[in-house]
Amino acid sequence: MTLFVTGIGTGVGKTIVAAIVAEALHADYWKPIQAGFDNGTDSLLVQSLITNIQTQVHAEAYKLKLAASPHIAARDEDKKIYADEIKLVHEEIIKKNAARSNNYLHEYTLICEGAGGIMVPVNDMEFVIDLINPMRAKTILVSRNYLGSINHSLLTASACKQYNLDVLGWLFNDLFMKYEEEIAAWTGYTRLGTIPFAKSITREFVFKQAEKIRPALLKHLQRT
Repeated sequence: MTLFVTGIGTGVGKTIVAAIVAEALHADYWKPIQAGFDNGTDSLLVQSLITNIQTQVHAEAYKLKLAASPHIAARDEDKKIYADEIKLVHEEIIKKNAARSNNYLHEYTLICEGAGGIMVPVNDMEFVIDLINPMRAKTILVSRNYLGSINHSLLTASACKQYNLDVLGWLFNDLFMKYEEEIAAWTGYTRLGTIPFAKSITREFVFKQAEKIRPALLKHLQRT
């Protein structure tokens, strides 16, 4: 099973959410496209935050130096990102690890993190959203609570419906007023939980949040 973590924009906390979900399920982690790594990669960050021994972090399919939209970062290095290549790498990861089912779902589970928001372009014709259905993935949407995030959340949900994605639900970051349930109701997507604001993200914080959201994740995953 693949769970694709995407969000309503850049800087909404996808990587922290992906780490928490991976910790909660003892699942593997993979970020197909890393754009910008002067301050380290998201894969290294997730690796540093995981405490369980089952989770493995897989190498990126594309690792680009420029911190920009993936299609611009690739162009800067005279490269091109291909969605079909990401699909093939995904299939190889699944094939190599299919026998590893020692997690909470008792089947091999991969947490895949997108780059930026769901409509970020990966090349001239394809977007992050185009990567999801070829993986047969369930989607976890990340919304960070800030002024304007209702609009961004509803637009993201609208795109998911247009592309007929299998959306598991929302995970919210921070607390800015209380409108998570309204976003869930307006979009028809389940609220899986809220990650509170933290001044620093530690292994202990990730472990605690993973313990908190695990029941909701398992409940909704076992329904589908």
